[in-house]
Amino acid sequence: MPYRIQDVLERIDRFPRVDIIHRPTPMRKLVRLSARLGGPEIYIKRDDLTGLAFGGNKSRKLEFIVADMLEKKADVVITWASLQSNWCMQTAAAARTFGIKPILMLFKPADHPATADGNVLLDVILDADIRILEAEKGQIVKSAQAMDVLDEAGREVKAQGHRPYLVPVGGSLVRGDMEKPLGAISYVAGFAELVEEMRSGGGIEPDYVLHATGSGGTQAGLVVGARALTSSCRILGISVSDPKGPFSDDVSEIARAADEALGLGLEIMPGDITVFDEYIGEGYAVVDRDVAEVIRLVFQTEGIVLDPVYTAKAMIGLIDLIKTGFFKPTDKVVFLHTGGTPALFPNREKIFSFLTGKD
Repeated sequence: MPYRIQDVLERIDRFPRVDIIHRPTPMRKLVRLSARLGGPEIYIKRDDLTGLAFGGNKSRKLEFIVADMLEKKADVVITWASLQSNWCMQTAAAARTFGIKPILMLFKPADHPATADGNVLLDVILDADIRILEAEKGQIVKSAQAMDVLDEAGREVKAQGHRPYLVPVGGSLVRGDMEKPLGAISYVAGFAELVEEMRSGGGIEPDYVLHATGSGGTQAGLVVGARALTSSCRILGISVSDPKGPFSDDVSEIARAADEALGLGLEIMPGDITVFDEYIGEGYAVVDRDVAEVIRLVFQTEGIVLDPVYTAKAMIGLIDLIKTGFFKPTDKVVFLHTGGTPALFPNREKIFSFLTGKD
């Protein structure tokens, strides 16, 4: 028997959070795209409009994580991700808002220039302490390797008399100074918001929520929310980087930790975690013709801009699942737009070339 929304929200409210986003983010049916694809009823949840910086799913997580930083009296936050990371930029923006200095460990593929464009430009405007490290093309740096780098930076900052707060990519896995899966807890609340909007908009229940999944916290929170609040809604994660086997294990770990932290007693099972890794393409953040064309399709059809790293690949996955008959025509599928639009601009030449045929 599912929980009542209010009962779950009361458990979430035990965790402090700061107010940095617009809630609820908009939800609407994609009428033209649904008709164009001839598939299920497609809805979109606009978490690209959360309001902090350029918006995105990381803002929900940072409401809880920044509150934890303040509670622990941190004056420096240290985190890591890829060069054009939405997470790092959002963390820097949230930290600066509360007087906390951001140190960003940005892993750059060897063949990519470290130009001040997209999120890197925003990091510079925020006066973040940016530290560039090398990474392999198309690969995300593993957490254990990155946390070693963060630990070293933390020791350096402590020696200078500061109180650092170390947090892993995406605010997902419980690592560093984050003792609870705060990123996932934020998306249990996010799922409750989504369900409430659909029910109040005509008594509709979501059959599926599909999204781009990269570090696991968003998917884990959605899985816990779906298990707690619905009887059959499935969460579909479209991986943008990792093979589904080991990545599903990460999502399960985070989801179980969130379930335990909230005291819901859901017993998250492997079957609750669905990850598709068929749409990674040539690798993480590698833009190809399919990415460029799906950005054009959604922008022309619905006036909504996808990003080339996350949401475009999730939309490629959604379209392919429709074509292969994964959904029933009557299914109600929510596409979670997780943000990331600043990544359009560092990739502008590739997108322009694919869409115009000009080099």
